[in-house]
Amino acid sequence: MGKTHKLSNLSIIKKTSWIFILIVSLLVGCAEKKETETKKTLKDFGIRASNLFFYYKDLDRAARFYTETLGIQIVADYSMAKILRVAPTSYLILVDAAEGMHTAEEPKTVAIALVTDQLDEWHTYLVNQGIEMKFNYNPVEGKPHDGFVVLDPEGYFLEFERFNQHPENEKFIPILAKCETIFPPTGEKSSAPSGLGFKSMITWLYYKDIAGMQRFYEDILGLEMIADQGWTKIYQVSSSGFVGLVDETKGMHSYTEQKGVTVSFIIEKIEDWFAYVQKHQPFELRSKKLEEGTDTKYKAFVGYDPEGYFMEFDKFYHHSSQVELIKYLEEAELHLDKQNGDK
Repeated sequence: MGKTHKLSNLSIIKKTSWIFILIVSLLVGCAEKKETETKKTLKDFGIRASNLFFYYKDLDRAARFYTETLGIQIVADYSMAKILRVAPTSYLILVDAAEGMHTAEEPKTVAIALVTDQLDEWHTYLVNQGIEMKFNYNPVEGKPHDGFVVLDPEGYFLEFERFNQHPENEKFIPILAKCETIFPPTGEKSSAPSGLGFKSMITWLYYKDIAGMQRFYEDILGLEMIADQGWTKIYQVSSSGFVGLVDETKGMHSYTEQKGVTVSFIIEKIEDWFAYVQKHQPFELRSKKLEEGTDTKYKAFVGYDPEGYFMEFDKFYHHSSQVELIKYLEEAELHLDKQNGDK
């Protein structure tokens, strides 16, 4: 009788232990599921365009070069900063370094590729204009891409580039084919011949740990790699905006701790993205709060990527100083909504 009683107690203990283990397992599973459900990337918050900040001692001189020599349109003018529309959803902001986050003396560890179908014509025009060449034009049949590099007025590298039919560009060429070339607006003061323009822009950034940065761009920002050049990886940000991760041991620049550039993304749900970053801390924040421009022209915040590039996230609002900018951003949003609806 006593033995039977002891066995019964043992059975109860075993059953209780199994129930406890089962409950713990369910709780852990639920926690993991909850974590999976809440994990998001920048792309979930509505990327509308790629953007980039360059910093100058002489802002007016830089603006004249980009508008008069290259024919790129200013779509918003803040006096200390001018926003240029390079391609349909690709923007470049020229900033007075005396008032910006970077100085003009910091290393310009960045390059932009101005992607064009008129590469030969651009080269002839810029040579005739006496623009300083960093790397000259030497097209070779069968190469995945051709190009040349010029220096802007304060030394930023501008790569004029054409991507060719090649296995390396299998995913990239169809995307570029959908990009509309932006030509200088009629009536704008520019010496660039009519018919010359740009269809997309690539921001080249220079890193020590390419594999680590791939994980960041895919897992944190949610971007897709659309071209693998071996020591460079190109990711799509917007319909015409791209970021290229470059191995600093092989690229045009070497790694530098300081960088005279800010990489930027124009997004729709900026308040939600800022709240998400504050809560989950996928990268270090520079901004303690969501900053608001005068008259609510924009909202923005800044963080750091794993190797120190400043990342700014922006949303622009209706204001008399940026009517053209808002028009183009709204057109891009409608186009993106239509694309998503067609899927």
